[in-house]
Amino acid sequence: MCETLLNQDQHIQTFFDRYSSQARIEYRTRLNATVDCIRFLLRQGLAFRDHDESYDSSNQGNFLVLLQFLANHNEDYNDVDFKNAPDNLKLTSPEIQKEIVSATSNEIVSAIIRDLGDSLFAVIINESRDISRKEQMAIVLRYVNKNGLVVERFLGVEHVASTTTLSLKATLDNFFSRHGLSFSRLRGQGYDGASNMQGEFNGLKTLVLKENRCAYYIHCFAHQLQLALVALAKNHDDVNDLFNIVAIVVNIVGASSKRYDLRRDKQACKVIEALSNGELSSGKCLNQETNLQRASDMHWGSHYDILGFTNELSQALQRKDQDIVNAMNLVEASSRVEYLFQ
Repeated sequence: MCETLLNQDQHIQTFFDRYSSQARIEYRTRLNATVDCIRFLLRQGLAFRDHDESYDSSNQGNFLVLLQFLANHNEDYNDVDFKNAPDNLKLTSPEIQKEIVSATSNEIVSAIIRDLGDSLFAVIINESRDISRKEQMAIVLRYVNKNGLVVERFLGVEHVASTTTLSLKATLDNFFSRHGLSFSRLRGQGYDGASNMQGEFNGLKTLVLKENRCAYYIHCFAHQLQLALVALAKNHDDVNDLFNIVAIVVNIVGASSKRYDLRRDKQACKVIEALSNGELSSGKCLNQETNLQRASDMHWGSHYDILGFTNELSQALQRKDQDIVNAMNLVEASSRVEYLFQ
């Protein structure tokens, strides 16, 4: 009994240490599998859960199915799979999923803030109502990173109780405070043309400028293009009729699967005919001459030119290497396009 007592391998503390070490390894392996599945679903923008996640369910939802798939193809994960794990260490509950998603979001934001460092930056904000009818404010930072490249980073969505200027400003102040951002380093702000955003007296732009006169306001180019198109459509009856006809066609075709199939078959015949006539190159769209000819046949020639021009403008404004001077010239040219085709 004395020799047994002196044997450290049979000591109860040694047994507990050995068991605890193995439990930690299994817990970390199980946690890594859970995190890998969550990262995949987040990157692909997929839903996590299903209405029935019971063991006998034919579809337990993306998260549980993906976790089971991963365990079936990895022996290390399969040995500690949630079927073999203790009930309190399965790491599959909705609460655990939300905690890991929240931790992932915090890590991403922290990485963006570290990349920003002490550099100057601009903020881009837009607010909209989501599917649950809640007003949400999306916040994006634009800055020059350490490699000298202009980047835009989406930081998050903030729920706002109302869309008044004071409410938006309070939300922005709280957001800056949480992430250690200072208005003194703000050099630009970009919003749409709504009165609560860019109003001269009570808009969010004005409140920010009171704190920092260097935070120059720039009207969102995408919204400017939309306003130019609306003004163009109002001043040209044919263009207005075109949009109305397109809306009617979409509604009629989209409401019937038979009409949709018929339209698709007719379009396929036109594409085959165009290929045989050399009007289409393999893998490319119709060339400009063919498009203009078809538009002319529909008596929409000049208006097709207008839409083509604005489409090219929209694509140009979305380029990451677009500079402010050229962008302003493009927007100005778009606003004068209606006079070119009168």
